[in-house]
Amino acid sequence: MKAIVPLEVIEQKIFLIRGQKVMLDRDLARLYGVETKYLKRQVRRNIDRFPSDFMFELSGEEFKNWRCQFGTSNPADKMGLRHSPYVFTEHGILMLSSILNSEKAIGVNIVIMRVFVKLREMVLTNKDFALRLQKLEHTVEEQGKQIHAIFEIVRKVMTVEEKPKRRIGFHAEEH
Repeated sequence: MKAIVPLEVIEQKIFLIRGQKVMLDRDLARLYGVETKYLKRQVRRNIDRFPSDFMFELSGEEFKNWRCQFGTSNPADKMGLRHSPYVFTEHGILMLSSILNSEKAIGVNIVIMRVFVKLREMVLTNKDFALRLQKLEHTVEEQGKQIHAIFEIVRKVMTVEEKPKRRIGFHAEEH
């Protein structure tokens, strides 16, 4: 089955807000081929399906900061937004497929879920890499300590105190 929307397009629409990977209502509406107001209306009609860990509305400050990330020069321009957007977590996006029951919405949701799985795999791979790097760093640090100890021993051996040489033969004591 050919993807309805390229994965790269969806990846660009995922943001990190409140420590969660989320997508904006307007981006989801475009992907589903519906108007944002229709998507929001359907969410409000089914609000019990969207607890705060599935969907939340950006606060005024978050909305302002989000706009600043895109370098909006005109403060009156809210990037086409009059109200703070709803943002949906992965679970909220899954729930959207149950209230937007069109063939396109289902197809798009499948692609979005694949992107989220791909992102999770990338995070796990990066964590594994970070752990390996940390172990390597610890090993190098320990080896560095051992090498330093070896150099200290070599320096001590090389700087042996020279004892005064004894002269050979009969020596008269000097007074």
